Amino acid sequence: MSPFEHDQSRRAFLRRAGALGLAGVATPFATSLGAIGEAAAATASDYKALVCVFLYGGNDYANTLPPYDAASYAAYAAARQNIALNRDALAATALNPLNSLGGRQYALAPGLAPLMPLFAAGKLAPVLNLGTLVQPTTKAQYQSNSVKLPPKLFSHNDQQSFFQASNPEGATSGWGGRIGDVFQGGNGTASLTCINASGNAVYLTGRSALQYSVGTGGPIPLLSNSAMVYGSTTVASTLRSLMTGPPSNMLAGEHARISKRALDTYSQVSSALAGAPAASFNLFPSGNNLADQLKMVARMISVSSELGAKRQVFFVSQGGYDLHDNLVTQHPVLMGALGGAMKAFYDTTVALGVSDKVTTFTGSDFGRTLQSNDDGSDHGWGSMHFVMGGAVKGQRIYGTPPAIGSGTADDVGQGRLLPTTSVDQYAATLASWFGVPNGDLTTVLPNMGNYNPSSWNLGFV
Repeated sequence: MSPFEHDQSRRAFLRRAGALGLAGVATPFATSLGAIGEAAAATASDYKALVCVFLYGGNDYANTLPPYDAASYAAYAAARQNIALNRDALAATALNPLNSLGGRQYALAPGLAPLMPLFAAGKLAPVLNLGTLVQPTTKAQYQSNSVKLPPKLFSHNDQQSFFQASNPEGATSGWGGRIGDVFQGGNGTASLTCINASGNAVYLTGRSALQYSVGTGGPIPLLSNSAMVYGSTTVASTLRSLMTGPPSNMLAGEHARISKRALDTYSQVSSALAGAPAASFNLFPSGNNLADQLKMVARMISVSSELGAKRQVFFVSQGGYDLHDNLVTQHPVLMGALGGAMKAFYDTTVALGVSDKVTTFTGSDFGRTLQSNDDGSDHGWGSMHFVMGGAVKGQRIYGTPPAIGSGTADDVGQGRLLPTTSVDQYAATLASWFGVPNGDLTTVLPNMGNYNPSSWNLGFV
Protein backbone atom coordinates (compact mmCIF):
# COMPACT_ATOMS: atom_id res chain seq x y z
CA MET A 1 0.00 0.00 0.00
CA SER A 2 1.39 3.40 -0.96
CA PRO A 3 1.80 6.16 1.68
CA PHE A 4 -0.95 8.13 -0.05
CA GLU A 5 -3.31 5.14 -0.04
CA HIS A 6 -2.50 4.40 3.60
CA ASP A 7 -3.10 7.99 4.69
CA GLN A 8 -6.38 8.14 2.79
CA SER A 9 -7.57 4.85 4.28
CA ARG A 10 -6.60 5.89 7.80
CA ARG A 11 -8.32 9.26 7.53
CA ALA A 12 -11.46 7.75 6.01
CA PHE A 13 -11.65 5.15 8.77
CA LEU A 14 -11.15 7.64 11.58
CA ARG A 15 -13.68 10.02 10.06
CA ARG A 16 -16.31 7.29 9.76
CA ALA A 17 -15.57 5.84 13.21
CA GLY A 18 -15.89 9.28 14.80
CA ALA A 19 -19.19 9.93 13.06
CA LEU A 20 -20.62 6.70 14.42
CA GLY A 21 -19.25 7.23 17.92
CA LEU A 22 -17.78 3.75 18.03
CA ALA A 23 -15.11 4.05 20.69
CA GLY A 24 -12.98 0.98 20.91
CA VAL A 25 -14.05 -0.72 17.68
CA ALA A 26 -10.85 -0.96 15.67
CA THR A 27 -11.84 -2.56 12.37
CA PRO A 28 -13.21 -0.82 9.27
CA PHE A 29 -15.25 -4.00 8.75
CA ALA A 30 -17.31 -3.54 11.89
CA THR A 31 -17.48 0.21 11.41
CA SER A 32 -18.89 -0.12 7.91
CA LEU A 33 -21.60 -2.46 9.07
CA GLY A 34 -22.78 0.04 11.65
CA ALA A 35 -23.96 2.72 9.25
CA ILE A 36 -25.75 0.62 6.69
CA GLY A 37 -29.29 1.80 6.09
CA GLU A 38 -32.04 0.30 4.02
CA ALA A 39 -32.26 2.19 0.73
CA ALA A 40 -35.01 1.87 -1.81
CA ALA A 41 -33.69 -0.57 -4.38
CA ALA A 42 -33.84 -0.37 -8.11
CA THR A 43 -35.39 -3.50 -9.59
CA ALA A 44 -32.77 -6.12 -10.51
CA SER A 45 -33.67 -9.66 -11.51
CA ASP A 46 -30.27 -10.63 -12.89
CA TYR A 47 -26.71 -10.33 -11.51
CA LYS A 48 -24.16 -7.65 -12.40
CA ALA A 49 -20.87 -6.55 -10.88
CA LEU A 50 -18.65 -3.50 -11.35
CA VAL A 51 -14.97 -3.92 -10.48
CA CYS A 52 -12.77 -0.83 -10.06
CA VAL A 53 -9.01 -1.41 -10.41
CA PHE A 54 -7.44 1.72 -8.97
CA LEU A 55 -3.78 2.50 -9.74
CA TYR A 56 -2.50 4.58 -6.84
CA GLY A 57 0.18 7.18 -7.46
CA GLY A 58 -0.84 8.45 -10.89
CA ASN A 59 -0.26 6.09 -13.81
CA ASP A 60 2.05 7.20 -16.62
CA TYR A 61 -0.36 7.40 -19.56
CA ALA A 62 2.25 7.78 -22.30
CA ASN A 63 3.99 4.47 -21.56
CA THR A 64 0.70 2.66 -20.89
CA LEU A 65 -0.90 3.40 -24.26
CA PRO A 66 1.96 4.85 -26.34
CA PRO A 67 1.32 6.27 -29.82
CA TYR A 68 2.43 3.92 -32.59
CA ASP A 69 1.87 5.64 -35.94
CA ALA A 70 5.16 7.08 -37.22
CA ALA A 71 4.40 10.77 -36.83
CA SER A 72 2.87 10.48 -33.38
CA TYR A 73 5.60 8.16 -32.16
CA ALA A 74 8.27 10.63 -33.31
CA ALA A 75 6.64 13.43 -31.30
CA TYR A 76 6.29 11.12 -28.29
CA ALA A 77 9.93 10.03 -28.45
CA ALA A 78 11.15 13.63 -28.78
CA ALA A 79 9.21 14.68 -25.69
CA ARG A 80 10.10 11.64 -23.60
CA GLN A 81 13.80 11.57 -24.40
CA ASN A 82 15.29 8.69 -22.38
CA ILE A 83 12.04 7.21 -21.01
CA ALA A 84 10.19 6.49 -24.27
CA LEU A 85 9.45 2.89 -25.14
CA ASN A 86 11.23 1.54 -28.22
CA ARG A 87 8.90 1.46 -31.22
CA ASP A 88 10.13 -1.96 -32.36
CA ALA A 89 9.19 -3.35 -28.93
CA LEU A 90 5.62 -2.13 -29.50
CA ALA A 91 5.03 -4.00 -32.76
CA ALA A 92 3.56 -7.05 -31.00
CA THR A 93 1.06 -4.95 -29.04
CA ALA A 94 0.03 -2.47 -31.74
CA LEU A 95 -3.77 -2.11 -31.78
CA ASN A 96 -5.92 -2.32 -34.89
CA PRO A 97 -9.27 -0.93 -33.78
CA LEU A 98 -12.46 -1.17 -35.78
CA ASN A 99 -13.01 2.59 -35.53
CA SER A 100 -10.91 5.16 -37.32
CA LEU A 101 -8.82 7.60 -35.30
CA GLY A 102 -7.88 9.87 -38.18
CA GLY A 103 -4.65 8.05 -38.88
CA ARG A 104 -3.62 7.85 -35.25
CA GLN A 105 -2.53 4.48 -33.89
CA TYR A 106 -1.76 3.20 -30.41
CA ALA A 107 -0.08 0.20 -28.82
CA LEU A 108 -0.40 -1.37 -25.41
CA ALA A 109 2.58 -1.32 -23.08
CA PRO A 110 4.47 -4.60 -23.67
CA GLY A 111 3.56 -5.70 -20.12
CA LEU A 112 -0.11 -5.54 -21.10
CA ALA A 113 0.39 -8.10 -23.88
CA PRO A 114 -1.90 -10.61 -22.08
CA LEU A 115 -4.78 -8.21 -22.82
CA MET A 116 -4.23 -8.29 -26.60
CA PRO A 117 -6.51 -11.32 -27.17
CA LEU A 118 -9.25 -9.55 -25.22
CA PHE A 119 -9.00 -6.46 -27.40
CA ALA A 120 -9.06 -8.60 -30.54
CA ALA A 121 -12.14 -10.46 -29.24
CA GLY A 122 -13.97 -7.20 -28.50
CA LYS A 123 -13.80 -7.58 -24.71
CA LEU A 124 -11.41 -4.70 -23.97
CA ALA A 125 -11.60 -1.00 -24.82
CA PRO A 126 -9.14 1.82 -24.06
CA VAL A 127 -10.59 5.24 -23.21
CA LEU A 128 -8.41 8.21 -24.21
CA ASN A 129 -7.59 11.35 -22.24
CA LEU A 130 -9.91 10.70 -19.30
CA GLY A 131 -9.64 12.74 -16.13
CA THR A 132 -11.27 14.72 -13.37
CA LEU A 133 -13.42 17.67 -14.47
CA VAL A 134 -16.31 19.61 -13.02
CA GLN A 135 -17.64 20.60 -16.45
CA PRO A 136 -16.42 20.61 -20.05
CA THR A 137 -13.29 22.78 -20.09
CA THR A 138 -11.16 24.27 -22.85
CA LYS A 139 -7.54 25.30 -22.50
CA ALA A 140 -8.51 28.98 -22.72
CA GLN A 141 -11.03 28.52 -19.90
CA TYR A 142 -8.43 26.68 -17.83
CA GLN A 143 -5.84 29.40 -18.33
CA SER A 144 -8.27 32.20 -17.50
CA ASN A 145 -9.75 30.26 -14.60
CA SER A 146 -13.19 31.09 -15.97
CA VAL A 147 -14.78 27.72 -15.19
CA LYS A 148 -14.90 25.65 -12.04
CA LEU A 149 -11.98 23.22 -11.87
CA PRO A 150 -11.31 20.24 -9.61
CA PRO A 151 -9.66 21.64 -6.45
CA LYS A 152 -5.97 21.02 -5.89
CA LEU A 153 -5.11 19.62 -9.28
CA PHE A 154 -1.98 17.44 -9.32
CA SER A 155 -2.34 16.60 -5.60
CA HIS A 156 -2.40 12.85 -4.97
CA ASN A 157 -4.88 12.72 -2.11
CA ASP A 158 -7.28 15.25 -3.58
CA GLN A 159 -7.29 13.81 -7.08
CA GLN A 160 -7.63 10.24 -5.81
CA SER A 161 -10.69 11.46 -3.93
CA PHE A 162 -12.04 13.53 -6.83
CA PHE A 163 -11.76 10.57 -9.20
CA GLN A 164 -13.53 8.30 -6.71
CA ALA A 165 -16.03 10.75 -5.21
CA SER A 166 -16.35 13.89 -7.40
CA ASN A 167 -15.03 15.82 -4.39
CA PRO A 168 -11.54 16.43 -2.96
CA GLU A 169 -10.09 14.85 0.16
CA GLY A 170 -12.67 14.87 2.94
CA ALA A 171 -15.47 13.54 0.73
CA THR A 172 -17.91 11.37 2.68
CA SER A 173 -19.22 9.30 -0.22
CA GLY A 174 -17.98 8.02 -3.56
CA TRP A 175 -19.79 7.20 -6.76
CA GLY A 176 -19.35 3.45 -6.34
CA GLY A 177 -21.00 3.67 -2.93
CA ARG A 178 -23.74 5.92 -4.27
CA ILE A 179 -24.45 3.29 -6.93
CA GLY A 180 -24.64 0.85 -4.02
CA ASP A 181 -27.24 3.08 -2.36
CA VAL A 182 -29.55 2.48 -5.31
CA PHE A 183 -29.30 -1.31 -5.16
CA GLN A 184 -28.47 -2.44 -1.63
CA GLY A 185 -32.12 -2.80 -0.59
CA GLY A 186 -32.60 -5.40 -3.34
CA ASN A 187 -29.71 -7.59 -2.21
CA GLY A 188 -30.29 -10.44 0.20
CA THR A 189 -27.66 -8.99 2.53
CA ALA A 190 -27.35 -5.21 2.10
CA SER A 191 -23.87 -5.17 3.61
CA LEU A 192 -22.52 -7.27 0.72
CA THR A 193 -23.31 -4.67 -1.96
CA CYS A 194 -20.01 -2.72 -1.80
CA ILE A 195 -16.96 -4.92 -1.23
CA ASN A 196 -13.38 -3.73 -0.87
CA ALA A 197 -10.55 -6.24 -1.29
CA SER A 198 -7.76 -3.71 -0.67
CA GLY A 199 -8.52 -1.86 2.57
CA ASN A 200 -10.63 1.27 2.50
CA ALA A 201 -11.55 3.75 -0.26
CA VAL A 202 -14.03 6.60 -0.41
CA TYR A 203 -15.15 5.23 -3.77
CA LEU A 204 -17.20 2.48 -2.07
CA THR A 205 -18.79 4.60 0.66
CA GLY A 206 -22.35 5.61 -0.11
CA ARG A 207 -24.72 7.90 1.72
CA SER A 208 -26.18 4.81 3.36
CA ALA A 209 -24.21 1.92 1.86
CA LEU A 210 -20.74 1.44 3.26
CA GLN A 211 -18.03 -0.95 2.24
CA TYR A 212 -17.54 -4.48 3.50
CA SER A 213 -13.84 -5.29 3.75
CA VAL A 214 -12.38 -8.63 2.72
CA GLY A 215 -8.78 -9.77 2.66
CA THR A 216 -7.18 -11.86 -0.05
CA GLY A 217 -7.90 -14.94 2.09
CA GLY A 218 -11.54 -14.16 2.83
CA PRO A 219 -13.71 -11.97 5.08
CA ILE A 220 -11.98 -10.06 7.86
CA PRO A 221 -13.10 -11.49 11.21
CA LEU A 222 -14.10 -9.37 14.17
CA LEU A 223 -11.43 -9.73 16.90
CA SER A 224 -9.65 -12.08 14.46
CA ASN A 225 -12.01 -14.80 15.75
CA SER A 226 -9.49 -15.27 18.53
CA ALA A 227 -10.26 -17.69 21.36
CA MET A 228 -8.08 -15.61 23.67
CA VAL A 229 -7.62 -11.91 24.38
CA TYR A 230 -4.55 -10.90 26.38
CA GLY A 231 -3.88 -14.63 26.77
CA SER A 232 -7.21 -15.31 28.46
CA THR A 233 -10.23 -17.23 27.15
CA THR A 234 -12.32 -15.63 29.91
CA VAL A 235 -11.48 -12.14 28.68
CA ALA A 236 -12.36 -13.18 25.12
CA SER A 237 -15.75 -14.66 26.02
CA THR A 238 -16.58 -11.76 28.35
CA LEU A 239 -15.70 -9.23 25.65
CA ARG A 240 -17.90 -11.02 23.13
CA SER A 241 -20.78 -11.06 25.61
CA LEU A 242 -20.37 -7.36 26.29
CA MET A 243 -20.21 -6.62 22.56
CA THR A 244 -23.37 -8.53 21.64
CA GLY A 245 -25.37 -8.65 24.88
CA PRO A 246 -28.36 -6.61 26.06
CA PRO A 247 -27.57 -2.87 25.88
CA SER A 248 -27.34 -0.62 28.90
CA ASN A 249 -27.65 2.58 26.85
CA MET A 250 -28.09 3.80 23.29
CA LEU A 251 -24.38 3.66 22.44
CA ALA A 252 -24.06 0.16 23.84
CA GLY A 253 -27.12 -0.92 21.88
CA GLU A 254 -25.69 0.37 18.63
CA HIS A 255 -22.36 -1.26 19.41
CA ALA A 256 -24.05 -4.60 20.11
CA ARG A 257 -26.05 -4.40 16.89
CA ILE A 258 -22.93 -3.69 14.85
CA SER A 259 -20.96 -6.47 16.51
CA LYS A 260 -23.69 -9.05 16.02
CA ARG A 261 -24.04 -8.11 12.36
CA ALA A 262 -20.28 -8.34 11.93
CA LEU A 263 -20.15 -11.82 13.44
CA ASP A 264 -23.21 -13.02 11.53
CA THR A 265 -22.00 -11.70 8.17
CA TYR A 266 -18.55 -13.19 8.71
CA SER A 267 -20.13 -16.60 9.28
CA GLN A 268 -22.41 -16.20 6.26
CA VAL A 269 -19.60 -15.24 3.87
CA SER A 270 -17.15 -17.81 5.22
CA SER A 271 -19.71 -20.58 4.85
CA ALA A 272 -20.53 -19.56 1.27
CA LEU A 273 -16.87 -19.30 0.24
CA ALA A 274 -16.15 -22.74 1.69
CA GLY A 275 -18.38 -24.16 -1.04
CA ALA A 276 -16.51 -22.45 -3.90
CA PRO A 277 -14.23 -25.08 -5.50
CA ALA A 278 -10.57 -24.03 -5.47
CA ALA A 279 -10.07 -25.44 -8.97
CA SER A 280 -12.24 -22.63 -10.35
CA PHE A 281 -9.61 -20.04 -9.41
CA ASN A 282 -6.32 -21.59 -10.53
CA LEU A 283 -5.71 -19.17 -13.43
CA PHE A 284 -4.30 -16.37 -11.28
CA PRO A 285 -0.51 -15.85 -11.23
CA SER A 286 1.32 -16.21 -7.92
CA GLY A 287 3.38 -13.43 -6.35
CA ASN A 288 0.97 -10.79 -7.67
CA ASN A 289 -0.99 -8.93 -5.00
CA LEU A 290 -3.44 -7.42 -7.48
CA ALA A 291 -4.14 -10.91 -8.81
CA ASP A 292 -4.73 -12.08 -5.24
CA GLN A 293 -7.30 -9.30 -4.74
CA LEU A 294 -9.06 -10.07 -8.02
CA LYS A 295 -9.08 -13.75 -7.16
CA MET A 296 -10.95 -12.86 -3.96
CA VAL A 297 -13.41 -10.80 -6.00
CA ALA A 298 -13.94 -13.75 -8.34
CA ARG A 299 -14.60 -16.01 -5.36
CA MET A 300 -17.16 -13.56 -3.98
CA ILE A 301 -18.87 -13.33 -7.37
CA SER A 302 -19.00 -17.12 -7.61
CA VAL A 303 -21.12 -17.31 -4.42
CA SER A 304 -23.28 -14.26 -5.12
CA SER A 305 -26.42 -16.35 -5.55
CA GLU A 306 -25.85 -18.08 -2.20
CA LEU A 307 -25.52 -14.64 -0.62
CA GLY A 308 -28.63 -13.32 -2.37
CA ALA A 309 -26.70 -10.58 -4.20
CA LYS A 310 -28.07 -9.13 -7.43
CA ARG A 311 -25.79 -6.10 -7.73
CA GLN A 312 -22.27 -5.76 -6.31
CA VAL A 313 -19.59 -3.07 -6.61
CA PHE A 314 -15.98 -4.12 -5.93
CA PHE A 315 -12.72 -2.23 -5.41
CA VAL A 316 -9.14 -3.49 -5.78
CA SER A 317 -5.95 -1.50 -6.10
CA GLN A 318 -2.30 -1.52 -7.07
CA GLY A 319 0.20 0.98 -5.67
CA GLY A 320 3.61 2.19 -6.80
CA TYR A 321 2.72 4.43 -9.74
CA ASP A 322 4.25 7.67 -8.42
CA LEU A 323 7.33 7.24 -10.60
CA HIS A 324 9.25 10.51 -10.52
CA ASP A 325 12.29 8.35 -11.22
CA ASN A 326 13.15 4.80 -12.29
CA LEU A 327 10.13 4.77 -14.59
CA VAL A 328 11.88 2.72 -17.26
CA THR A 329 12.61 -0.13 -14.86
CA GLN A 330 9.60 -0.01 -12.53
CA HIS A 331 6.67 0.86 -14.80
CA PRO A 332 7.05 -2.28 -16.98
CA VAL A 333 6.89 -4.41 -13.82
CA LEU A 334 3.65 -2.72 -12.78
CA MET A 335 2.21 -3.15 -16.28
CA GLY A 336 3.13 -6.83 -16.27
CA ALA A 337 1.39 -7.38 -12.94
CA LEU A 338 -1.67 -5.42 -14.11
CA GLY A 339 -1.94 -7.24 -17.43
CA GLY A 340 -1.51 -10.67 -15.89
CA ALA A 341 -4.04 -10.01 -13.11
CA MET A 342 -6.71 -8.53 -15.40
CA LYS A 343 -6.41 -11.32 -17.99
CA ALA A 344 -6.67 -14.02 -15.29
CA PHE A 345 -9.71 -12.31 -13.81
CA TYR A 346 -11.50 -12.07 -17.16
CA ASP A 347 -10.72 -15.71 -18.00
CA THR A 348 -12.06 -16.74 -14.60
CA THR A 349 -15.33 -14.89 -15.19
CA VAL A 350 -15.61 -16.80 -18.48
CA ALA A 351 -15.05 -20.09 -16.64
CA LEU A 352 -17.70 -19.10 -14.10
CA GLY A 353 -20.15 -18.21 -16.89
CA VAL A 354 -20.50 -14.57 -15.80
CA SER A 355 -18.15 -12.68 -18.13
CA ASP A 356 -21.01 -10.65 -19.63
CA LYS A 357 -22.25 -9.76 -16.14
CA VAL A 358 -18.94 -8.36 -14.83
CA THR A 359 -17.40 -5.11 -16.08
CA THR A 360 -13.92 -4.16 -14.88
CA PHE A 361 -12.39 -0.71 -15.32
CA THR A 362 -9.23 1.13 -14.31
CA GLY A 363 -8.86 4.40 -12.40
CA SER A 364 -5.95 6.45 -11.07
CA ASP A 365 -5.16 9.75 -9.33
CA PHE A 366 -4.19 11.35 -12.64
CA GLY A 367 -1.93 10.83 -15.62
CA ARG A 368 1.63 12.13 -15.71
CA THR A 369 3.62 14.58 -17.78
CA LEU A 370 4.59 13.65 -21.31
CA GLN A 371 7.96 15.31 -20.81
CA SER A 372 10.47 13.39 -18.76
CA ASN A 373 12.26 14.70 -15.70
CA ASP A 374 15.40 12.69 -16.44
CA ASP A 375 14.31 9.10 -15.65
CA GLY A 376 10.70 9.66 -14.56
CA SER A 377 7.62 11.82 -15.07
CA ASP A 378 5.78 14.30 -12.89
CA HIS A 379 2.15 14.67 -11.80
CA GLY A 380 -0.26 15.28 -14.65
CA TRP A 381 -4.01 15.29 -15.32
CA GLY A 382 -5.69 13.36 -18.15
CA SER A 383 -4.78 9.72 -18.65
CA MET A 384 -5.61 6.54 -20.58
CA HIS A 385 -7.86 3.88 -19.03
CA PHE A 386 -9.30 0.48 -19.86
CA VAL A 387 -12.71 -1.16 -19.64
CA MET A 388 -12.91 -4.97 -19.77
CA GLY A 389 -15.73 -7.51 -19.80
CA GLY A 390 -18.10 -9.58 -21.87
CA ALA A 391 -20.54 -6.69 -22.20
CA VAL A 392 -17.85 -4.25 -23.40
CA LYS A 393 -18.04 -3.06 -27.01
CA GLY A 394 -14.35 -3.58 -27.48
CA GLN A 395 -11.87 -3.72 -30.34
CA ARG A 396 -12.51 0.00 -30.40
CA ILE A 397 -10.75 2.99 -28.84
CA TYR A 398 -13.02 5.58 -27.23
CA GLY A 399 -12.43 9.28 -26.69
CA THR A 400 -10.43 11.92 -28.52
CA PRO A 401 -6.74 11.29 -29.35
CA PRO A 402 -4.77 14.12 -27.71
CA ALA A 403 -2.28 16.17 -29.66
CA ILE A 404 1.28 15.18 -28.76
CA GLY A 405 3.84 17.79 -27.85
CA SER A 406 4.35 21.04 -25.98
CA GLY A 407 1.93 23.96 -26.21
CA THR A 408 -0.84 22.03 -27.97
CA ALA A 409 -4.54 22.61 -27.28
CA ASP A 410 -4.44 19.56 -24.99
CA ASP A 411 -1.30 20.53 -23.08
CA VAL A 412 -1.52 22.65 -19.92
CA GLY A 413 2.21 22.36 -19.26
CA GLN A 414 4.93 19.71 -19.69
CA GLY A 415 2.56 17.47 -21.60
CA ARG A 416 -0.08 17.40 -18.86
CA LEU A 417 -3.26 16.51 -20.72
CA LEU A 418 -6.36 18.64 -20.29
CA PRO A 419 -9.01 15.87 -20.15
CA THR A 420 -11.48 15.74 -23.02
CA THR A 421 -13.52 12.99 -21.34
CA SER A 422 -14.55 13.34 -17.70
CA VAL A 423 -14.58 10.74 -14.97
CA ASP A 424 -18.28 11.59 -14.56
CA GLN A 425 -19.06 10.53 -18.14
CA TYR A 426 -17.01 7.36 -17.65
CA ALA A 427 -18.87 6.62 -14.42
CA ALA A 428 -22.29 7.44 -15.90
CA THR A 429 -21.70 4.97 -18.73
CA LEU A 430 -20.79 2.24 -16.24
CA ALA A 431 -23.69 3.13 -13.93
CA SER A 432 -26.19 3.01 -16.79
CA TRP A 433 -25.02 -0.46 -17.80
CA PHE A 434 -25.31 -1.49 -14.16
CA GLY A 435 -28.95 -0.46 -14.16
CA VAL A 436 -28.96 2.95 -12.47
CA PRO A 437 -32.03 4.79 -13.83
CA ASN A 438 -31.31 7.97 -15.79
CA GLY A 439 -33.20 9.94 -13.17
CA ASP A 440 -30.76 8.81 -10.48
CA LEU A 441 -27.55 9.59 -12.38
CA THR A 442 -27.33 13.17 -11.10
CA THR A 443 -27.69 11.83 -7.55
CA VAL A 444 -24.90 9.32 -8.08
CA LEU A 445 -22.82 11.85 -10.05
CA PRO A 446 -23.67 15.44 -9.03
CA ASN A 447 -21.62 17.02 -11.84
CA MET A 448 -23.59 15.31 -14.63
CA GLY A 449 -25.94 18.30 -14.77
CA ASN A 450 -23.02 20.27 -16.24
CA TYR A 451 -22.95 18.02 -19.31
CA ASN A 452 -25.33 17.71 -22.22
CA PRO A 453 -27.35 14.50 -21.63
CA SER A 454 -26.38 13.33 -25.12
CA SER A 455 -22.78 13.02 -23.85
CA TRP A 456 -23.58 11.09 -20.68
CA ASN A 457 -23.08 7.67 -22.24
CA LEU A 458 -19.75 7.05 -23.96
CA GLY A 459 -21.04 3.84 -25.55
CA PHE A 460 -18.34 1.37 -24.52
CA VAL A 461 -20.88 -0.94 -22.78
